[in-house]
Amino acid sequence: MKAFTLVGLLTLAFSAWTGTPNLGQGPAPEIVVYASDLPKSALSEFAFWNDPASPQGKMVGTPNTGDELDPPPENDPHVTFTIRVQRGVPYRCWIHMKVGTPKGKSQANVLWVQLSNAVDKTNKEVLKPGTGSYLTAQGPARQGWAWVGCESSEPLIHFRTSGEVTVRLQAGMEGVGFDQFVLSPARFLKTPPAEAIVQQIEDEQ
Repeated sequence: MKAFTLVGLLTLAFSAWTGTPNLGQGPAPEIVVYASDLPKSALSEFAFWNDPASPQGKMVGTPNTGDELDPPPENDPHVTFTIRVQRGVPYRCWIHMKVGTPKGKSQANVLWVQLSNAVDKTNKEVLKPGTGSYLTAQGPARQGWAWVGCESSEPLIHFRTSGEVTVRLQAGMEGVGFDQFVLSPARFLKTPPAEAIVQQIEDEQ
């Protein structure tokens, strides 16, 4: 049986946290989800809207009546879907958001983001759907499209295990919409996409 030195064990632990892929796994792929690919069952109080600037001409959004919305764990309008991730890899989340027309108490520019099986630096579960832990994607005040980062005190996302996880995007303000969700381990780890539409790669999800 192979013996590990203390230095070796510390190196393995450091590699797991800093994002070195597990032995036996290839590089973690870029994850790109189009709203147009989601089934209607993924939407709760969101609706598909036509938009020529979006992939396949479709985005999702929620109407604006000017009311306030509460953060998780409040069960306000949301979209839920699954993706596949790798453990030991840092990811950064971006949303291609369409800021809507302000009305009443709503600036139509906030989404709250939760992901199952995410952990912090102490391996404690965070960002779990149904809890009060979440990332905030707050778009600009101006109306229209923008790539918006999912922010918190630690914007990089890590997962406890490899495999399928649930993503939950909840409206933080009425009138907000989006057409793409990106979870990037490399290409967009530090900067948002420059293009309006990020191309999906076959089998990257």
